[in-house]
Amino acid sequence: MKIGLCSDHRGYYLKSILVNKLKEKGYEVVDYGTDSEESVDFPDYAFKLGDAIVNGEVEKGIAVCGTGIGMSIALNKTKGVVCAKISNVSEAMFCRSHNNANAIAISEDINEDLAYEMSIKFVETPFSNIDKYIRRNKKIEMRENA
Repeated sequence: MKIGLCSDHRGYYLKSILVNKLKEKGYEVVDYGTDSEESVDFPDYAFKLGDAIVNGEVEKGIAVCGTGIGMSIALNKTKGVVCAKISNVSEAMFCRSHNNANAIAISEDINEDLAYEMSIKFVETPFSNIDKYIRRNKKIEMRENA
C-alpha cells in the first residue's frame, strides 16, 4: 500500500518519524512536505496530499499540523477526500470502518508512539461495507456533488 504524508512546519518532526516508521513496517511512503521547521502555509501541503489521493498516486493520507484541525479542514476541501481529525486509536478505526475515510489529520502534540499506532490502525482497518454506513456515506457524497 502506498501512503502519502504531509505536514506544516509544526508537524514536520512528527511527520518525519511517521515516514520512517511506516517505511520500516514495509509501506511505500510518499512525503509531500514540508521539509523543514521553517514556517509554511499548511493548505499548500494539504492540497498536494489531497490531489495525490484523488488522482490515485497514494491510497491513503496522513497529515500533521499543530492541532490537526487546519489540515483536516483543508483536505476536506478537495473533492473526493474524506479526512478525519483523530486523537486516539478508536477514532482511527471508526473513521475507516464507518466513514471510509481516506485521510487522517493529527496534532503534532500527540505522543509519537500513539501517533504511529493511530496511523497503523487507520491504514490497516477496512471499510465495513455495512448497509447503514454505505447509505450514510452516500448521502455525504451526494451533498458534495450537488
